[in-house]
Amino acid sequence: MTPIAGMNGFSILRYPISILIGLLITFSNSAQVISLDSVLSAIDHQNPSLQEYDYKVKAMNTYTAGAKSWMAPMIGGGPFFYPYPGQKIMQERDKGMFVINVEQDIPSPGKLSAKRNYFAAKAAVEEKGRASKFNQLRAEAKENYYQWLVLEKKGHVLLENKRIVELMLQLARIRYPYNQGSLGNIYKAEARLHEVDNMILMNTGEIEEKAYRLKALMKLPDNSLLKIDTAMEITFDVNEFIYDTASLSKGRSDVQQINRSIEVMRQNQARQKSQSKPDFRVRYEHMQPRGDMPLQFSLMAMVSIPIAPWSSKMYKSEVAGMNHEIEAMKQRRETILIEARGKLAGMAAQLVRMKQQLENYDQKIVPALKKNYETLLLAYEENREQLPIVIDGWEAMNMAQMEYLNKMQEYYLMIVRYEKEIEK
Repeated sequence: MTPIAGMNGFSILRYPISILIGLLITFSNSAQVISLDSVLSAIDHQNPSLQEYDYKVKAMNTYTAGAKSWMAPMIGGGPFFYPYPGQKIMQERDKGMFVINVEQDIPSPGKLSAKRNYFAAKAAVEEKGRASKFNQLRAEAKENYYQWLVLEKKGHVLLENKRIVELMLQLARIRYPYNQGSLGNIYKAEARLHEVDNMILMNTGEIEEKAYRLKALMKLPDNSLLKIDTAMEITFDVNEFIYDTASLSKGRSDVQQINRSIEVMRQNQARQKSQSKPDFRVRYEHMQPRGDMPLQFSLMAMVSIPIAPWSSKMYKSEVAGMNHEIEAMKQRRETILIEARGKLAGMAAQLVRMKQQLENYDQKIVPALKKNYETLLLAYEENREQLPIVIDGWEAMNMAQMEYLNKMQEYYLMIVRYEKEIEK
């Protein structure tokens, strides 16, 4: 891959995607258009809550690497059979000796393998936990991005409405000196114009809110200038509906996390069962006599007896208790899948109906009200209608346009909810 040259010729391939976005924004005088995929990629690489899981996975992998280590050897020394001062020594051996000993515990290989598998399984749980968290953040980012997209559309409608009201106000002011309109009509048009200005301010404030929330998710500075891709088209295929729990089980990270947790519990069971295997210990002692006694040594090998009734009860009860915990997690997994299937079926039906409503607004309701307004405006220009009637026609059209965009936003958010359930 050919490096992309940045300022002073340095390569920007070394930097995370969110830093690249920040650099582009910093070195540009205008807001950068950022796609939804770029937003999600920046969140994946830079969001602190996801980095938390990354470090947890690294921690578990580190624990796994050291799980088969032995305990450190023990070295000791001291007097052995050494007489107290002032004691009468009858024989040479009564002088005692100095002892140096070395002791090493030798754990069962089966125990070490069980411990290693246990930590490796916990790492897999954290990985699925990260995937589940990213699914939540991805849904949040999509919601803000789609809402921003609708707000941009509302902004265009509001600017067009402002132009229309300004036109009506101009006509009213032209006609008033010729007794073709009343002063009240002028005030009414002015009030509508100020209302539109307020709606534009409110819409701009909501856009700024979405921008700040996206920047927080991407870990970008607050002063970064962002602009979304307003040409983006959001489509949804009805054939993508998923109803079977088998497909849901494969696709949902929270279910996979439960599966990994069950595996952790089983590995922990194996770890507890390995307690029935004996441990070993080797001890070597060197004895240095004080008198004319020969050098002596002791070499001892020891083995634990974990099958003794007073010690085996502990790990056996642990294994039995974990069986009940595994069954509880299986029930939780089944509950999640059943609830998800019901949610998806309900949302699928809603999405179909909401799409039909949008088509009705786009193809029938809004065009009809727009023709009604244009007809009233033409009649007003020809002195066949009064301004309040034209304003009423414009308000009906405006309300329909805004309702259409509100329902579009609801439709987009329903798509996000559906995709969150299937983790798409």
